[in-house]
Amino acid sequence: MTTTRRPSGPADPTSPAGSAGLSTVAAAGSPGADGARLSGRSLLRVGPVSLLIRRRAVLVAAVLTVLLLLAVVLSLSLGTPYVAPADVLRALSGAGTPYDLVVFDLRLPRVVLAAVAGAAFGVAGTLIQSVARNPLASPDVIGITQGAGLAATVALTSGMAAVLVAPTALVGGLLAAVLLFALGARHGLAAQRFVLAGVAVAFGFRALTEVVMLTADPIDGLRAQIWLIGTLAGKGWTEAAWIAGTLLVLLPVLAWAGWALNSTALDDDTARGVGLRPVARRIGLAGTGVLVAAMVTAQVGAVDFVALVAPQVARRLVRAERPPLVCAALLGALLLVLADLAGRRLFAPTQLPAGVLTAAIGGPYLIFLLLRGRRRSS
Repeated sequence: MTTTRRPSGPADPTSPAGSAGLSTVAAAGSPGADGARLSGRSLLRVGPVSLLIRRRAVLVAAVLTVLLLLAVVLSLSLGTPYVAPADVLRALSGAGTPYDLVVFDLRLPRVVLAAVAGAAFGVAGTLIQSVARNPLASPDVIGITQGAGLAATVALTSGMAAVLVAPTALVGGLLAAVLLFALGARHGLAAQRFVLAGVAVAFGFRALTEVVMLTADPIDGLRAQIWLIGTLAGKGWTEAAWIAGTLLVLLPVLAWAGWALNSTALDDDTARGVGLRPVARRIGLAGTGVLVAAMVTAQVGAVDFVALVAPQVARRLVRAERPPLVCAALLGALLLVLADLAGRRLFAPTQLPAGVLTAAIGGPYLIFLLLRGRRRSS
């Protein structure tokens, strides 16, 4: 979605925009306002502000929303006891069923957490990949996840109270972000330097985490290992509220980010030539991305690959030049809800952490990216 401003001056009283202040150009390839041809896009004008909307992105977002709702109902249905989808819908509508306790108290908090956390991972991955201009860049590649993991491991192996694990992990993720910006800020946070600095930070924190785990009590080390894999077991409304609250507070920034992402493909000279400040934009986008990534990782653990896979799959579905923010969030939510459901049911009664299933998705996807890049280079 692109925002533009109309030149000031009298509106044409014969046009819909001049009479009502609102117009939409809907036909693909048809002449839009000012004679522009907007193939596959719609121009929505509200007063002096125009919104250029990609119709395929709207369609993909609608389909992903429907699939997410179906996945939520399925996740609330499957389990012991089994709850028919009709009973799930009746319970959610407040009609009252014998399964209200199962739906509302046992399953809904975890499903909501999976959806909110997955959406946050999708948002963080989109912002970071757009700044890095690299489909392999994500919070678990540039060190944010590893920083949070090191802090959480120290907390879990040192006898710290369980309630302090998440705040400690958040601090660790933010410290990793500070180190990342300190190493990558030269030359205006250039894409290649940003990624290389992130990989170096990730390896450093990963090594320190291994040292802490090797010197810890075996039981504490196992608890830390489960956290590092990433699991939603035993979590619910509190963690979901923290993540959703962060996204709500950052909503104005995310609205700006959705518009600012349109300029990330421009080189610095071109961006400056059209009146933009590329360095400030990159810092703002990357800072927002790492803040969201640190918060969600602190709450649910190191669930890898969702932030890596969701933006690029969404970009391919929309057929856009950059990952679409809303579609990536919806796809991230869908992926994590399905991964958590599979982890609960595939080997029941044994439950697998959601991070195991997302890694099973992310590994083949990385191979696909590498093979695709190799074919292009050849």
